[in-house]
Amino acid sequence: MTAFDVIIIGGGASGLMCALQAGQRGRRVLVLDRSNKVGKKILMSGGGRCNFMNLAVEPDNFLSANPHFCISALNRYTQWDFLALVDKHGIAWHERKHGQLFCNDSAKDILNMLLVECEKARVTIRTQCEVESISATSGNFRFQLATSLGAFQSESLVVATGGLSIPTMGASGFGYEIARQFGHSILPTRAGLVPFMFSDGFKAISERLSGLAHEATVENERASFTENILFTHRGLSGPAVLQLSSYWLPGESVQVNLFPGEDIHAWLLERKRAQPRSLLRTPLTERLAKSLV
Repeated sequence: MTAFDVIIIGGGASGLMCALQAGQRGRRVLVLDRSNKVGKKILMSGGGRCNFMNLAVEPDNFLSANPHFCISALNRYTQWDFLALVDKHGIAWHERKHGQLFCNDSAKDILNMLLVECEKARVTIRTQCEVESISATSGNFRFQLATSLGAFQSESLVVATGGLSIPTMGASGFGYEIARQFGHSILPTRAGLVPFMFSDGFKAISERLSGLAHEATVENERASFTENILFTHRGLSGPAVLQLSSYWLPGESVQVNLFPGEDIHAWLLERKRAQPRSLLRTPLTERLAKSLV
């Protein structure tokens, strides 16, 4: 049975970041991932350019049943610490709306940065590894793992398996099973950062407008976001919709203002006077009119 100081289950962004930090402190670290390679969700994030950080990171930006944890965590490691690491590796980046930072080239740059730091910290990474069972002992190595790659033991165990978002990429409920095994209470789960999909008459409209992005305000009783929305074949997506989905509960209504900050009546009159024959000739209004015919 091979022994490590720390075993981390899950080779995503959180698992790799935890691994390099532990390795830099002189710990012997093993990362286990069931996929054929680590960091798959990093590669698909931000449309392949990885929205790796926001300039404004405050505890209020996080939804948590334990808000004090966010305060403590952000005080220990800030967004500026991570940005310094990005700059150290010479990764070119740019800022978009609301302080969102993206790679100029590819999300691969962020993944490669994490892998280089893990290698420097002598972190061991094993992929295509299924964890079959976990047991606790009373010895120095408190955790024993039986896996498809053999048996391992460690003093500390970190579960960084993610949520239920994309099972085909390895995200499953395995982390919840481990938590239950060791007596932790599991809060009810719900979807977050997801698009709104429709099955009624609005679906036909969104299909006709599919691919069109437009700045709008999307809101409910708890939150409001003014960013782009994206019409898809199944409904609404885009930054504003994805953000509001984390504050939405099934059965609640959502308001979408396609012309935030505009007096639409005055806007229509102005356009009619200026260009009466092209009143509806904007990307949104022209396609919306056609979809309603």
